[in-house]
Amino acid sequence: MTKRAESKYKIDRRMGQNIWGRPKSPVNRREYGPGQHGQRRKGKLSDFGTQLKAKQKLKGYYGNISERQFRKYYESDPHEGDSGDNLIGLLERRLDAVVYRAKFVPTVFAARQFVNHGHIKVNGRRVNIASYQVKVGDTIEIKEASRQLVIVLEAQGLAERDVPDFYEVDHSKGVAKMTRVPLPSEVPYPVQMEPNLVIEFYSR
Repeated sequence: MTKRAESKYKIDRRMGQNIWGRPKSPVNRREYGPGQHGQRRKGKLSDFGTQLKAKQKLKGYYGNISERQFRKYYESDPHEGDSGDNLIGLLERRLDAVVYRAKFVPTVFAARQFVNHGHIKVNGRRVNIASYQVKVGDTIEIKEASRQLVIVLEAQGLAERDVPDFYEVDHSKGVAKMTRVPLPSEVPYPVQMEPNLVIEFYSR
C-alpha cells in the first residue's frame, strides 16, 4: 500500500483549485499556494509546466496515486481509441474510485482505506486492493457487518455530490454495479481535468 505523506488539502492549494469540490477546502478561502512563498506572483506556465500540473491534478484527485503506479496506467494503454479516454477509464475502474463514486464513503482517501481494511466484496469475494480493476457488470458490495458504520451512513447523506448514471446503486443493500466505463466528459469532476495533456506529458 502506498503511504500518502501529505495533507490532501495541500494538494488543493498547490493546484489552486478545489479538486474534490469539498466545502471545507481551504481554497474556498485562500486561493494561493501553501507555505511561506505561496502568495508570490506566478508567471505564465510553460508547456511542460501546464502538462505537469494536469498530471499532478489528475493523480491527486484519485487519492494521490504514486508516480510509478500512475505511469503504469499510461503504459497499459491498448492504443485503441483515444488515449485520454482510456486513461480515465482505467482510473474510474479502480475499486477505490468505484466505492467513492457509489457514495459508500465520503472521500476517495476514505475509499482506499475502506477497501484496504477488507470492508468490500467483489462478486462475493473480499478484495482489499484499492487499485483492483473493476469490470463492467461486477457486483461491488459492502460487507453486511460494515453497512452500519458511521462513515457509510454519513456518506449516503452527502448533498455535495450525486451517484453518476453509469452506476446502479442500492444503498439499502450496500450494492453497486458499474454499467459502463464512462468517457471523461461524463465523469463528475468538480474542476476541469485534461487527460490529453497527461498523455502529452508522458509521451515527450
